[in-house]
Amino acid sequence: MAQASRNKVSGGERRRRRSAGELRSRILAAAAGEFQDRGYSGATTAAIARGAEVTEAQLFRYFSSKAELFHEAVFKPLEEDFLRFNVEHLRAENSAEDHRSAARDYISDLQAFIRAHSGSFLSLIVAQAYENQGINGLGEIDGLRAYFDYGAEVMSGRLDGDSTRVAPRLMVRASFGAVLAAVLFRDWMFPSSLADEKAVNEALIDFVLDGINANPHLV
Repeated sequence: MAQASRNKVSGGERRRRRSAGELRSRILAAAAGEFQDRGYSGATTAAIARGAEVTEAQLFRYFSSKAELFHEAVFKPLEEDFLRFNVEHLRAENSAEDHRSAARDYISDLQAFIRAHSGSFLSLIVAQAYENQGINGLGEIDGLRAYFDYGAEVMSGRLDGDSTRVAPRLMVRASFGAVLAAVLFRDWMFPSSLADEKAVNEALIDFVLDGINANPHLV
């Protein structure tokens, strides 16, 4: 009788069978955390499997390699989020009458976006700079490239034949690079004793807009 009771309890407590979609989601979530905490080289499929509560054999049924996991867990979500961010903001900026005000709003929102995704950006930077061997498909982010192309097109249209000191295709990349570096390495460049967060944000916005003004009639 006691044995039957134990068997019944054991059967009732047996972990329910998880769907393929749930397993894949758990693996991706664990991989994203592992890559952000340990970088590409420090992360292991064994640790990712433990974090997802699956076996490595199960992990490899869904992802053929650690490189594929990195692409799916870090690169692809960042690319998709950035594309959505820019579709929303560039549409608003294009329809705005006050381009300088719209640009200020965009730069401020861009800082917030990069800050919210800082772990993914840093993981990608390290992988690109030091560990790109064997990580296929980690080229320029499509959403970022689309943003650069669109921004250069808008800048070129507003120049309307005026003299150009800095090529728009370079200006839009330099502006984004300034925002990216200022956010990701803020603790290094802007210690709290130097200025508060609001002052740093405003300084960066003014710096980017003044740089864009190297070409007349842009903002």
